[in-house]
Amino acid sequence: MKPHVLLVFSLRFEESTAMLKGVAHYARLHHPWAFFLDGEARAATDDAWLRDRKWDGVISRHTTPAFAGICAQLKIPLVDLNDTAPFAGVPKIRPDNTAIGRLGAAHFMERGFRTLGFNGYENEAWSRERRDGFAEAARLAGKKCEVLDVEYPGDPTPAWEARQTAAISQWLRRMPRPVAVMACCDMQAQLVIAAAREAGLHVPEEVAVLGVNNDTLRCDLGAPPLSSVATNAFQSGYLAAECLAGLMDGGLMNGLQPEAGDVRVAPAGVVCRQSTDTFAINDRIVAAAIHHIREHACHGLTVGQVLRQVYTSRSVLEKKFRAHLKCSPQTEIRRVQVAKISQLLQETDFPLKKIAGLTGFEHVEYLCVVFKRLMGLAPGAYRKQRRQKTGGENGEGQAVEMAGEAPRRRRRDAR
Repeated sequence: MKPHVLLVFSLRFEESTAMLKGVAHYARLHHPWAFFLDGEARAATDDAWLRDRKWDGVISRHTTPAFAGICAQLKIPLVDLNDTAPFAGVPKIRPDNTAIGRLGAAHFMERGFRTLGFNGYENEAWSRERRDGFAEAARLAGKKCEVLDVEYPGDPTPAWEARQTAAISQWLRRMPRPVAVMACCDMQAQLVIAAAREAGLHVPEEVAVLGVNNDTLRCDLGAPPLSSVATNAFQSGYLAAECLAGLMDGGLMNGLQPEAGDVRVAPAGVVCRQSTDTFAINDRIVAAAIHHIREHACHGLTVGQVLRQVYTSRSVLEKKFRAHLKCSPQTEIRRVQVAKISQLLQETDFPLKKIAGLTGFEHVEYLCVVFKRLMGLAPGAYRKQRRQKTGGENGEGQAVEMAGEAPRRRRRDAR
């Protein structure tokens, strides 16, 4: 008879879905379990879920002291995926928050930023761990790190968000620019972007912003789209299932008693979108020009239109671009267009004629010439190659990151 396993997750969190996929993958490979998914996490507050049926094991993303106590009383093996302090006798799988902070700082320092900032929640241990990892990495590299910690209410309201935006805006105005800010999570990172806009600062040219969790819907709804550190939620789910199997069998997990475990899972990496797709530039004219190019390059933008936007001559702008980017304004326009073309080739089945219209090219033939010159492949060959590498999956965050791959490599070499 298959063991009955209760899964306590709130499906409104994208991270929960990835964890459940990891659980399911382990079960397919090793154990034919019978799952019951509590997709609204009601069992966390209603003990009838545990008492009214015999469970062989539980994996919970929303574990509370009371929930852990009832599982212990009923002798139900429990694995906890909640990013809180461990409960006695309950194995816990959670992100390595210190490593997440260090990775965020490294992401910014690779882009030449000297002033770094962190915005998080003072009353949340996971946020403080991310802050400390970020600040430690900055300090070891000799970089200045500013911190703005706030109290998280648990149930943010529009009024709270408005107060946060105003406070963050004042904080950003006080810091030397360009500045790179990591927020403790994607939701807070969106407030940083809103605060930069309120302060009249360009993202990412004057304020680069990085979130955590890679909630793709929240990231893609950002203006600009938000870069984020991806926690390895799939691996967390897989390890939780492996641990539960050990508990139910009375065995060991990685040579340790499962009940002694507080396993930290390393982050999967940074998914780079537009909010950090830049290098530190302390020239306001260049920053404003790059911002305008990012916004309008795919609408038939010309260098003349950029000049009218930043109120300078062509020779001055050319000189400044050569000094800071090692390229011309026209080359930067083409770079942004090609990045968008590569994204559309990976994420859609649009024909080249439609892609040309969406990226500011009047003729498909010229699009093909420009794309091959910068990317080394014709558009059709590029689409085929990328889909073979990703197994036909067009993950949006991954596609955005790859779209900037060649241009970012060019800029890194030029520094």
